[in-house]
Amino acid sequence: MAGSGFGTLFRVTTWGESHGYGIGAVVDGCPAGLPMDEEYIQQYLDRRKPGGRAFSTPRREEDKVRILSGCFEGRTTGTPISLMIENKDQHSADYGELANAWRPGHADFGFDSKYGFRDYRGGGRSSGRETAARVAAGAIAARMLSEKGIHVQAWVSAIGPYICDASRFDPDEIMRNPFAMPDADAAREAEAYLTRLREEQDSTGSEVTCIVKGLPAGIGEPVFDKLDARLAQAVFSIGAVKAVEIGDGKAVVSSRGSENNDPFRVQDGRVVCTSNHAGGILGGISTGADILLRASFKPTPSIFREQKTVTKDLKETDLSIRGRHDPVIGPRAAVVVEMMTALTVADLYLMAETGRLDQI
Repeated sequence: MAGSGFGTLFRVTTWGESHGYGIGAVVDGCPAGLPMDEEYIQQYLDRRKPGGRAFSTPRREEDKVRILSGCFEGRTTGTPISLMIENKDQHSADYGELANAWRPGHADFGFDSKYGFRDYRGGGRSSGRETAARVAAGAIAARMLSEKGIHVQAWVSAIGPYICDASRFDPDEIMRNPFAMPDADAAREAEAYLTRLREEQDSTGSEVTCIVKGLPAGIGEPVFDKLDARLAQAVFSIGAVKAVEIGDGKAVVSSRGSENNDPFRVQDGRVVCTSNHAGGILGGISTGADILLRASFKPTPSIFREQKTVTKDLKETDLSIRGRHDPVIGPRAAVVVEMMTALTVADLYLMAETGRLDQI
């Protein structure tokens, strides 16, 4: 299978399946001397793990990470860092009837069409569980960036029709409520909405917003490895993401150039933008303004109400999905967006170090 690796200089390869022995990642290219231990990585995994939030799948995984290589006495050694997370609460029997039928809204049909074979237990490599390995690897990237004064944070900005109000933004609220929303009022409305959906055996979509603060100007490449292009690839590689926006995103369609351009000024001896419609990126290269992106997640496709599908021998049938599933993806996916953003920025940050002779 191609495509299990991401990055150029700071490169990550994930491995494992949803219902196999475990999942993990190998991180190559991390500089030596970075403070790192399992406890640091675990704080990010705890934000993503199943069973940790209200309206989350009841699958109970500890998601305890083990560092198998690449660290010694609390610091990275510059060699490949191997990470492993065991699967301990998989209920493979819940998926037996899916061996010959494709779940609507899932990767089953495409996987069978490509390989002629698939691990039907929870989706195998296509399962959202694979993202735990990304989070573990991304924590290392986030630590490297923080050493340079660069910080990445993501939160849920909308669940169904309930959108966070910027005037009520409270960063502490992100960790206080079960939906990772910075607006307590929107979180309460979302909770009531999800309660109704659960009774109706249905699910809803969500939006995650991510911001990068402290990234200097000059990060990113001007052609195929544009910062925004690589961020879009990284975030689109997360299952269930159907749209990625940078800065004003699709709102630029109804904007004018006089409104959309971000004026340059000088402040404290450095160039700054007085607005940030571009989301901190121009021509694929960072401007020094905050990087701002949003990811739209479709409703969870695993719903308990009966759905129409076909079997592998092309017979039409009705399917009721069993198992344990989230009614909304965003609350657990926010940290995944955050970590994929960190991985992208860390990689392009290292690439930028080779862009000028006086910096080599």
